[in-house]
Amino acid sequence: MTKDDCYQVGHITKTHGVSGELVLYLDVDNASEYADLESVLLEVKGDLIPYFIESIAIVKGSRAIIAFEDVDTIEQAERLINCGAYLPLDELEPITDETRFYFHEIVGYQVVDAQEGPLGTVRGVYAMNAQDLIAMDYLGKEVLIPINSDIVKTVDRANQKLNVSLPDGLLAIYMEEDSKEKPEVNGNEDDTDED
Repeated sequence: MTKDDCYQVGHITKTHGVSGELVLYLDVDNASEYADLESVLLEVKGDLIPYFIESIAIVKGSRAIIAFEDVDTIEQAERLINCGAYLPLDELEPITDETRFYFHEIVGYQVVDAQEGPLGTVRGVYAMNAQDLIAMDYLGKEVLIPINSDIVKTVDRANQKLNVSLPDGLLAIYMEEDSKEKPEVNGNEDDTDED
């Protein structure tokens, strides 16, 4: 199974205790939906390796204390810190609401603005602490679009389009050329216009 067949649910942040338990940060809308996981795929040195779960407890919102089979020591657990945690795409519940979407599903969708029309293609989504951002390829530049209901309106899955209403000036910010003029460097300072 490859990453193209999966979606990332989070990553291992640190060890917990000395018996091999780990802290799994769940980068999902509702962490409690993952309280009954039986296994996850961890990205170890570029490969997805299945790990079977002995126990999982959701604590403090998006954090889970997790114990894997055959990970019994702190040394074994330390090797898994910073590993991404993935699940197969076929385990995702389909979304039928046109105002909601999974981040991975809109990659490659065309962004269509209510005023400007078709703009560019979704390259990816950055999940940030303060604000999740859609990365769009627009005229050869990356433009970041904040994900909120005022800007991202609907998803047209049938036509692979993301309908947006961008704030005035957002595209202009990315299209502005560097306004600072660079000083011209003259290789020969003795060049003068003397007759």
